[in-house]
Amino acid sequence: MIVKITTGEKMTGLLSYLQGPGRANEHTDPHLVAGDPAIMAWHNDNELSHQDAIEIGRQIDEPRRVFGTEVREPNYLRNSNGEDVRDSHGKKVRDPIDPWRDANVWHCSLSLHADEGQLTDEKWGEIAQQFMDEMGFTGQSGRSPARWVAARHGVSSKGNDHIHIAASVVREDGTKVDLWRSKKRASEIVAKLERQHSLAVIATRETNSGERGYHRAEKHRAEREGATELDRELLARRVRACATASKSEAEFVRRLRGQGLIVRPRFASGRGDVVVGFKVAVRPAGGHTPVFYGGGHLAKDLTLPRLRSEWEDSPQASAAAVDEWNAARRERPTVRAGRESQELDPKLLDRATEDIGKWNAYLRSIPLEDRAQWARAAGRTAGVFAAWSAKIEPTPGPLAAAARHLARSAQLPAHQAYRAPKGAMSAGGAALIVMQTSGQLSKSVSAMLLLRQLMKAMEAIADAHRASGELNRALDIEYSVRTDLAAIHATQQPRTPLPDSARTDKGQNQTTTSTLTPEQEELRRLVALDNAASPSESVRRPGSPIPSPLAPSTRTNAGRHHARGNDGSER
Repeated sequence: MIVKITTGEKMTGLLSYLQGPGRANEHTDPHLVAGDPAIMAWHNDNELSHQDAIEIGRQIDEPRRVFGTEVREPNYLRNSNGEDVRDSHGKKVRDPIDPWRDANVWHCSLSLHADEGQLTDEKWGEIAQQFMDEMGFTGQSGRSPARWVAARHGVSSKGNDHIHIAASVVREDGTKVDLWRSKKRASEIVAKLERQHSLAVIATRETNSGERGYHRAEKHRAEREGATELDRELLARRVRACATASKSEAEFVRRLRGQGLIVRPRFASGRGDVVVGFKVAVRPAGGHTPVFYGGGHLAKDLTLPRLRSEWEDSPQASAAAVDEWNAARRERPTVRAGRESQELDPKLLDRATEDIGKWNAYLRSIPLEDRAQWARAAGRTAGVFAAWSAKIEPTPGPLAAAARHLARSAQLPAHQAYRAPKGAMSAGGAALIVMQTSGQLSKSVSAMLLLRQLMKAMEAIADAHRASGELNRALDIEYSVRTDLAAIHATQQPRTPLPDSARTDKGQNQTTTSTLTPEQEELRRLVALDNAASPSESVRRPGSPIPSPLAPSTRTNAGRHHARGNDGSER
C-alpha cells in the first residue's frame, strides 16, 4: 500500500476536488467510508454532492476558525518545471517575499496496486480508522481529537483502488496535531496494516532499500524535451559508471566531465579545501537552466562518502581531488590528465573477461545472508554494465536496463553498507576497460565472453535475492538476463550454413572440415555451453520455473511489471 501525504490551506477546496469528476473523469460514486463520528452520522455512505462536500469541509475546518489557530510551514520556491529551487549547498530556498504558507489541511491518500483488486467500503473504513488512530488524530492519542473524513470515489485512471483522507491539523480544543516525522510514521503504520489485513507487503520499505522517487515535473520535462529517459536516470547511470571505473576521486571528477556533465562540489562550511558532497546536471540545450541532482538524490549508494570507500585514500589523492573539484566548479580545464584519457586496445576485453570471472568466484564466497556485501556486489556489477552502456549505447538499451535492475539491489542505508577492506575485489578494472576500448559489442567474440560472465554475475545476485525471500527482485534480474541480454548473445550465433561437404550423416564416423571462421567456432562453442544445464546449477535450483539462460522466456512485459513490485516509483 502506497501512502502519500500533502498539506494545504483550503479544506473546502480539497473536498470539492474529491467529490468532483477528477482530472480524467475517473471519479465515480464519491462517498465517505470513515471519519469524525458527527460527520459520519449525518452523511453516512451516501453519494456526495458538491454542496455536501462544501458543508463537510466547513465542519472539519470549524475548530480552526473558532480558535483562530494558525498552522504554517516553510514556503519553498519552485521553478517553471515545478521543482524545488536549491542554493549552492543543495538546500531548498524559501520564498523571500512569503517565506511561510498556511498548512492547516492534511491530505493523505492510501492506494493499492492495481494487481491487488479492490477492497470493500467496510475494509477501507477499518483501515482508515486504524491509520488515523495510530497517526494521533483521534481520541486514541489521549488528547482532543481532530476532525477528519476518508472519502472513496472509485479506482484511479491507472486502476488503483484507493481512499483519500482529509483532516484538520487543529484539534477540537484549538491545539495542533503533532506532525513531526509524519511521513516516516505513516510509512511504518502502513507496513503494519499491510500484514494485519493480508495486503501485499512492499519489501523495499521493510528493508529501507527502495529507489529514490521522482517528481511528476521531471517526467513532464522529459516528455516536453523528447528525452528517452529522465535526467535522474541518465545521471545515476553515468555517475555509477564513472565511479566504478575510477581508481581515485580526482579521476572520478575528470570522468564525469568527460561524459559532458556539469559537476559542482559542496565544500564544508567555511572551508575551501574539504569537499563533503557533489551535484551533477545534464548540460541543457537552448540556454535553459541546468537541473542539478546531488549524489544522494540519485541513489543511496552514490553519495560521496559511499563512493570514497572504493577509492584510494592518501593526502596526495585528496589534494588532487580538491584541485579537480575546483576546476570543475569554475568550468576550467582539468588540472592533469589521467587514465581516462587513454584509448585502450580491444584485445584487453579478454582481460576484462578474466576479471569478471574472478569477480564471480568472489560472489560465490559471499554468505547468502550477508545482505550488505551483496548490495555492494550488485552496485559494482551495475557499474560495469553502466560503463559499457556509456560507451556503446546512444540511447538506453539492454546494458542500461541491466545496470538499472542491479542498481536497485544496491540501495541500502549508509549505516548498513558494507565497507570493503582495501584491496578487495571491485570489478573496477573491467569497468575501466569497457569504458575505454574502441571495440564494438556486436563485432567482438571477446565482448561476448565478457557478456556471458556478467550474465553469470547477475544470476548469482538473483540467487541471493531468492535465498533471502525477495522473489520479485530475483525474477526481475533473471528476466533481464533471459530476455534483453540473452537476445544480444543470441544475435552473435553463426548464421553461415554449412555446405553439404561439411555435414556428417547420423550414424557415420565420417570426419569433415568446418568452413566457419575461428570466431564463429568459438561462438558456437559458447552457445552450446550456455544451453547445457550444468550439474551445479540443477542442484542449486531444483524445480525452478525460470528457463535456461538462452531459452525463450514466456514472460510478458506485463508479467515483468507485476513481478517488479513497488520500488519507489509513482503508480
